[in-house]
Amino acid sequence: MSDGLAAVLKAEELQPDVILLDVGLPKSNGVEAARRIRSVAPKSKILFLSQEVDVEVARVALSDGHGYVVKSDADNELFAAIEAVVQGKKFVSRRLASPTFADHVYPQAIVQLRPEETVKSSAVPPLVKREVGRCHEVQFYSDDSGFVDGFTSFLGAALKIGNPAFFIGTALHRNAILERLHAESPDIRTAIRQGKYLALDAIEFLSNFMVNDMPDPGWFLKVADDSIVGARKGANGEHWRVAACGECASILWAQGKADAAIRLEELWNQIARTYNVDILCGYPLESLRHEEDSYTFRRICEEHSAVRG
Repeated sequence: MSDGLAAVLKAEELQPDVILLDVGLPKSNGVEAARRIRSVAPKSKILFLSQEVDVEVARVALSDGHGYVVKSDADNELFAAIEAVVQGKKFVSRRLASPTFADHVYPQAIVQLRPEETVKSSAVPPLVKREVGRCHEVQFYSDDSGFVDGFTSFLGAALKIGNPAFFIGTALHRNAILERLHAESPDIRTAIRQGKYLALDAIEFLSNFMVNDMPDPGWFLKVADDSIVGARKGANGEHWRVAACGECASILWAQGKADAAIRLEELWNQIARTYNVDILCGYPLESLRHEEDSYTFRRICEEHSAVRG
């Protein structure tokens, strides 16, 4: 939100489960906004983000919120912080989790989630954390036929065994892949009818978390989590691994936003490292033939666990 008042109005309108709130909001700051939010959205959990590595600031914030994450640590701690506050725990960045600080907040504020701990939800099974291993592959394709073949194979393999899956792409590719999936096998058609497959618009998906032409980590986490949970609703708790694939980073690259594309791959990479989500990204070979893109190409390959031909 651009200011504290806007945050209060949006919280009252949406009644979200978790609110990420910047302590340094203009007009009405984050702590003041949190006090008003508690009145208009009492069930919402408030997680503060702040540049301040200050015990007193964190103590004041936690009197009206449920968690406090230092922005410089957000890449490593934001996922765990959101999980903690959803479970009703308090959370504070590790660098502030000292015995001195513990004397002034609830003991559970110092708890960092263990790998086996999960977010509980009455609607769908939790996202399960994993410590090692990841599947974040990239496919470089020469034409639309190659793209559809590779992505249909990736999605179909998951759907055939009952795992949920979702694809984020252009209308052309969404329609082509859905048609191919329907033609693949009866098991896949059954999974689609059960709601285990979602197809999302890439431009709309990007618009939900891009800020000043760069992916915002907090908003990305919310949008990605919503998509994963949405895909898993049809799984009825039987299968927890999700197959996710798309071309969002490729679209950013095509728009000349190479840094944003790499940052987005880094964010997906974090999800691949942390949760039971297998990811496939796609890039057209045509976009990689320019010499000036060679460094970006290497950077993107480095963010993936495997490169598909």
